[in-house]
Amino acid sequence: MRLFWILIAVIAVGLMLLVANHDSGSVFGIQNDAFASGLYMSLWACVIAVGLVGSRRHMSQVLRDLAYWLLLILILMTGYQYRFELQDVASRVSAGLVPGSPMSVSSDGRMAVMIDRSRNGHFEARVDMNGATVLTLVDTGASVTVLTYADAGRIGINVERLAFTTPVVTANGRANAARATVDVMSLGGIERRRVPVMVAEAGRLEQSLLGMQFLSSLSSFEMRGSRLILTD
Repeated sequence: MRLFWILIAVIAVGLMLLVANHDSGSVFGIQNDAFASGLYMSLWACVIAVGLVGSRRHMSQVLRDLAYWLLLILILMTGYQYRFELQDVASRVSAGLVPGSPMSVSSDGRMAVMIDRSRNGHFEARVDMNGATVLTLVDTGASVTVLTYADAGRIGINVERLAFTTPVVTANGRANAARATVDVMSLGGIERRRVPVMVAEAGRLEQSLLGMQFLSSLSSFEMRGSRLILTD
């Protein structure tokens, strides 16, 4: 225990030096951020070491447990350093398992979302609208985003109060639609607020359409092979 308090005292001195040399930006030639990280890791090392030694177990068991702790710390540090790459892998896996799942990638401060072609040959995108997920068909022939009657009700639009007075042409033929607004619409890392949409009459549209009104708000969108890339 005496060694523990000695190490704590050393860490406390290091902390005081860090505070005293805050304006200079370094302590003993080490940048403040790196020095603070070293103090933080040293504190945890002291706690783990005292816990293992204080258990009074056989040295081989202590060394084995210490190796486990070091391995765990190494895994956590590696996971943190490669967190963005791991997010990319997770997005790719989900995109393969769930059709229409967007894969977001940030590059040079710009957000890009990639969507793989569905098995039916079309590009489908799972868009979050007002907190609910809507599977939409990416349709460059649609001037606005058009929601089915069921999807509109599911995301919180009061469909019973809508006035279906605007004629539209859908895959099922001509129909009347109503104007509405989606408070928050996000496709992966791309988000838009207060987005005007159209709601088709009940039974007149099989699947919601993600139209040009949303697509034209992007800086670019292009198709590369079987992948659609949307860049904010």
